Amino acid sequence: MSSLSNYAGWIFRLNLPTSPSTATPQLADGDDANLEGVQLLSLNKSEESNGISDHVPSPSYLAELCPQGVSVTTLDQAETTQPPSSSRNWSWSFSSKSCPSKWNVTSSKLLSVTYRPAHEAHPSYTNISRSREYWNKSVGSCVTSCCDAACGNCSVCRGGTDSPPQSPKRRSKWSSMKHTMSGAPKPIHRVKVDYTVEDILHIEPLSADNAGDDETEDGVWIRGIGNCHALRIYLRPKFGSSSDGSKSIVDGGAKPNKDIGFKLSAMEEWDNLQSPPWNSKGAKKMGEDQTEVKHWGPILTFAIPCQDDKRKESTATDKCQPLLWKVHHPPNPNVALDSFLLMEGALNLHMQNLQGKSPPSFDYDVPTNVYVNGYQSWSFAGSVVQGEPQPGSAMPDVLSGAFSRGGVVLSGNNTSCTSCDGDNWSDNFETMTDATSSSQATDDIEELNATTAFYKSDMFACISSNGTTSQSDDGRILLDEEGGPALITGFLSQREQYGVVCLDKELRNFNLFACHEGQVASRNDISSDWAYLQILDSSCYDEEALVYYVHACGDHNDARAMEKGLTYGWCSWYHYYENIDHDSLSKNAHVLNKSKSKIGFNLCLVDDGYMTSWGDWTSLKPGKFVNEGGMRVLADAIRSKGMQPGVWLAPFACDKNSKLAKDHPDWIIRNDSGRYANSANCGKFFYGLDATNPEVRKHVYDTIYRAVHEWGFDVLKLDFLYASCLAGNGKYDNTMSRAEAFYLGLRTIREAAGDETFIIGCGCPLGSAIGFVDGMRVSCDTGPTWLPEFPLPHWDNGTLPSLRGMLRNTLSRSVLGHRWWHNDPDCVLLGNTTKHTDNEVISAASVVGMTGGMFLLSDDMEKVSDARLSIARKIFPLTGVTAVPLDLHSSMNCGMPSVLRLWCTEKNIAIDDIDAHSFEVNVTSRVLREQASKLQTEVGWSPRNNSIDPYSRERSCFFVAPGLGSWTVASLSNWKPHSTTMSVSFAALVAHSIQDFAAMGAPKDSISSKFGLGEKSENGYHVFSFWSSEYVWIPHETLVDNSPLVKKLESHQTEIFHIKPADPTSCQYIGSDLHFSCGFEVASFEAGAKRVLIELKNNYAKKGSVYLYLPDGKKFDNATVEVNGTASSMEVIARPTLGGNDGVVVRIPVVITGTGEGKDGVVSISC
Repeated sequence: MSSLSNYAGWIFRLNLPTSPSTATPQLADGDDANLEGVQLLSLNKSEESNGISDHVPSPSYLAELCPQGVSVTTLDQAETTQPPSSSRNWSWSFSSKSCPSKWNVTSSKLLSVTYRPAHEAHPSYTNISRSREYWNKSVGSCVTSCCDAACGNCSVCRGGTDSPPQSPKRRSKWSSMKHTMSGAPKPIHRVKVDYTVEDILHIEPLSADNAGDDETEDGVWIRGIGNCHALRIYLRPKFGSSSDGSKSIVDGGAKPNKDIGFKLSAMEEWDNLQSPPWNSKGAKKMGEDQTEVKHWGPILTFAIPCQDDKRKESTATDKCQPLLWKVHHPPNPNVALDSFLLMEGALNLHMQNLQGKSPPSFDYDVPTNVYVNGYQSWSFAGSVVQGEPQPGSAMPDVLSGAFSRGGVVLSGNNTSCTSCDGDNWSDNFETMTDATSSSQATDDIEELNATTAFYKSDMFACISSNGTTSQSDDGRILLDEEGGPALITGFLSQREQYGVVCLDKELRNFNLFACHEGQVASRNDISSDWAYLQILDSSCYDEEALVYYVHACGDHNDARAMEKGLTYGWCSWYHYYENIDHDSLSKNAHVLNKSKSKIGFNLCLVDDGYMTSWGDWTSLKPGKFVNEGGMRVLADAIRSKGMQPGVWLAPFACDKNSKLAKDHPDWIIRNDSGRYANSANCGKFFYGLDATNPEVRKHVYDTIYRAVHEWGFDVLKLDFLYASCLAGNGKYDNTMSRAEAFYLGLRTIREAAGDETFIIGCGCPLGSAIGFVDGMRVSCDTGPTWLPEFPLPHWDNGTLPSLRGMLRNTLSRSVLGHRWWHNDPDCVLLGNTTKHTDNEVISAASVVGMTGGMFLLSDDMEKVSDARLSIARKIFPLTGVTAVPLDLHSSMNCGMPSVLRLWCTEKNIAIDDIDAHSFEVNVTSRVLREQASKLQTEVGWSPRNNSIDPYSRERSCFFVAPGLGSWTVASLSNWKPHSTTMSVSFAALVAHSIQDFAAMGAPKDSISSKFGLGEKSENGYHVFSFWSSEYVWIPHETLVDNSPLVKKLESHQTEIFHIKPADPTSCQYIGSDLHFSCGFEVASFEAGAKRVLIELKNNYAKKGSVYLYLPDGKKFDNATVEVNGTASSMEVIARPTLGGNDGVVVRIPVVITGTGEGKDGVVSISC
């Protein structure tokens, strides 16, 4: 095989060690189809230990993997590769010669696995009686912790003679004695086993034959990614790898399936990886001498998407292909898994010589921000400035811990174990117990885990660079597209384990964990989700560093992003809370129906409060609902008003006093101590139902089926879903991880609901739900105040209800909208029962309108003032397009971006005109939606075919009527508690020209003029402020001089700007105060020499003004103006000087009755 060392793009390299003790390794002849490849360890029978030799090959080999292929060569055949600079030894590297930023990643280990004995994961070992717990708390607390939490009163704490001995042997005896004295929990004996390149037994190159969507016979195919070149790496068995079919010494194995009355539909395969050899009866031999393998080690598969050779020129995404990998672990019923460490990563920076500097000057792309993702709907998500603490909950763990408890890293020490099969645990090493301080670990470098890391992110994280961690000199907002490179790492899914990214304070070291938390390893199919690593140079993304990863996850999990239409509705919660009845719900449904001429509500959602207790879903509150068929009657009443009925459920939760809890205590998850698991407090404590229990799943199936098929609800809001996978070993099947349990619960829900039911997830672990839910709450509950209200701590950045928390996550998670699901930002509260200012209500409406998610109100609709209702009417209907937060990764305001940007254009594309190769579009993944013409929203992207290029901007662009031109819609928000002057680069708000794209590094064949975006305007720009209805003309020199757009905003105020290139010779539509887009409200626009005709959409009643630029103001001095066929007038509000023409900007009042008849909404000007 020839070396790939000369390949300039991103390449994965595995440098294999040298040793003079064995012969040169040779390529396998392929007798064993499962193990064809490169044999790296000789299998010398005279020296074998369980069939495996400890020898390491010589000479050294270099394994390389890139989009062009895979190779394994000796170093004398390949270009010598020096390890990238790093403070640690490295097992593999991921780097690129062509990346200007020169960021690269090394990992010091191939894999680390943390084990414990299987019986120590069993409740019989971990449970504590209440009497022992009382003794522990009242008498033994000090000695239990070896004075880590010193009481200060005993002789140990005072430094007396009772101090614990220091020698390991005597300390071990002291540890045993103190646990006996105090009645403390039994220690968990965890051990961490590391695998490096010296532990490689065998390498199998897998080279794909094409880069298409069709599954390849060779190579590796990954759903959502496509065909990949790959390396499969077989590691020597070191621990926990028995494959001899031995039975567990404890009752911790998989439970037999029960007939529970329904079957789950089969799921599509994630990839085409061959089943691990321990699953095949005929695959227990390895190598040319067919040595029998009694014990297997883990198997790692690394993959990189193939490069598409059909394209004439490579695109930006070809240059930044991701690395993907996963691990398969052999079964052993006598061990339990706590975590996989898939990467102990180091981000390496290289200096760049700044040309032309004298003396020579160098620059680093230093990481300045990290995007942290929370575990579930309500958890904090957003960018944090390097070195600043990660925002979190201000509540104690007993009240909030379960809300954000995603993957938890339970680490052992780094001492090797002498037992290869893991059936017997060695006593000659010091174990790390739960009471042991992390400082006692033997690692030279403290391991990054959920306890010791400075930052912890669930599922994925993004490290980015802006070149500075301070505000710019002129105070303008730092923007992502003006910064440096970005690194994205995480997992494509969360269906095997919950994944965690742990990072240090400097963002230079990061670890990637898959968390099992005591999963008994008795099954044959234990594997991780696909891990993901991508480094994007600043020239390879312009708007969203996460775009490639998010699209890949959506495709991998078969996301339901755009399968249902947009949702405009009403929810009962924030006005009535639990105090609902049939009459109040019917009243609001009637008001919503009467308001449909103003806002087209299509959903009425019955929230919590109709049942007597959570879990007892058929027990309705007496006297509140119709006795016979109460919920069916209510659903039919809502449907009769022309809306879909929706209902709230918490299928995996039950109240402590519920009949379900009393009848089925064995359904409730218990923690490791044997008591009911803490679900956190939402105003009350409740129980979580065990999704591994088939009887619980039958209960959930029946609950969902009843709500949809018997009660007749079309929309389900499913809340507190995290309760199905609370931490604790007191569950039915301990061979399942928490993520697997939740995955099984979600499959049950979708099976019962059917494919047509619109499911909204809430309190839901995000990564697991992709492909199952249609809408997802992405923020904490909104609230009646900007910050959490006393007695709640106002400094909370976790899950407490507040408008700020709702807006923060809606902005920071906007990248997920219409890619994984419809984002549910929670309700916009209009009523005077809240303490929201008008500015805060406008800001909430602006964010919802710009991000394009679900749009729900939650007031007593009879009491909402016309002024507040008019705010909602200005963002209705939604465009179905999601704006891009320009400072998502550079925000310095506790994760709250301040700038959103949309594109608008009249240039539409007919589906039949699309050339899939030249335009990089996957036509089958488009969803058409009614707009001025067909809105095409691209939701399917994968690295293999670049179906959405970052420069095409399709996702953030909506289409308007011909004649309106192209322009930018940008919102600017002040989230500070005081008024301030906001400053943002004007150039970033202008639709770039094709020449600008090319100058930024976009490949020419990825740039299409069909969108018509960004024709440069030498005549300046019309800028219209929507909420204040103000107009200003900005000369072209502002763009040339890189001057900022400056606007003073009050506290929590948002303004939406419309920036359109000025044409001095043509009549131009400037905007209106009818709809925030200033264009979506127009059905047609025609402008001639003597007549201008505008047809506004007339299916909803609106009142306001439209604004036009007329090139020859004098010609229109005596013009005739008609609105709705009736004489009207226009007012000149500005006289911009454009190209020497005497143009004017005019305002014309309009009233649209919403009848859809005659000349309703028609505006004409004749001269």
